[in-house]
Amino acid sequence: MSSPLFIYVHGFNSSPESVKARLLGEYLAVHAYEHSENYLVPQLSHWPAEAMRQLESIVTDNRQRPIVLIGSSLGGYYSIWLTEHYENCTAVMVNPAIYPYRLLSEWLGDNENIYTHERYTLTRDHLQQLEAMVVDQVKDPARYLLLVQSADETLDYREAVDFFDRSIAFIQPGGSHGFDQFEKLIPAIIGFSQGRAELPEAIPLPPFSE
Repeated sequence: MSSPLFIYVHGFNSSPESVKARLLGEYLAVHAYEHSENYLVPQLSHWPAEAMRQLESIVTDNRQRPIVLIGSSLGGYYSIWLTEHYENCTAVMVNPAIYPYRLLSEWLGDNENIYTHERYTLTRDHLQQLEAMVVDQVKDPARYLLLVQSADETLDYREAVDFFDRSIAFIQPGGSHGFDQFEKLIPAIIGFSQGRAELPEAIPLPPFSE
C-alpha cells in the first residue's frame, strides 16, 4: 500500500500558517515523511462550496492513496463530508465544529482572516452552503479519531462527543479551542493512519475551572 497523504484542513479564518498545521508538518518532516509529497495544507476559500471544491480536487487527484484528513474546527466539518463520500479517506477530528452553520450565524457581517488579512463579508449564503453539507450520521465510526478538550471556548465539546459516540476518542479536561499541547497527540494521529489506536492516558495541562 502506498504511503498516506496527510491533509490538514484548517478552520474558520485560519490558514496553513496555523500553529497545529505547522507542528504537524514539522513532525512529519522529521519522521521520514517527504513533506511535499505526503503533507498538504491548502489555503481554503471562505466560501464553503469553493473550499469543498478545493478539497475534493486534491482527494480525487489522489484516489489511489489512503488519505488522512486532520480537520480542525470548521475543517472538521468539511472532513466529515469528505470521509463519508470518499472511501480512501479517514479523518482525525480536532475540536471539530459539528454545527458550524449555527455557530457562524453570530459572525455575519464583515470579517478578516487573522493570518492572511483577507477581508470579506460573511453572509447567509455562506451558512446555506454549510447546511448543504450536513451529515446526519457517519457510516463507519472506525474511520474517525476524535480529539477534544473540554475547555474549548468556541465550541461545546459535548456536541462532538455525542456525534462521534462510537468512534475512538481522546477527551481531555481543560485546554482550549486551539488544542493545547497538540504536538503530544501527533504520534496518536500517525498510529491512527497506520490502523493503530494508541492514545495517551493523559496529558498534564494547567488547572482549570468550568
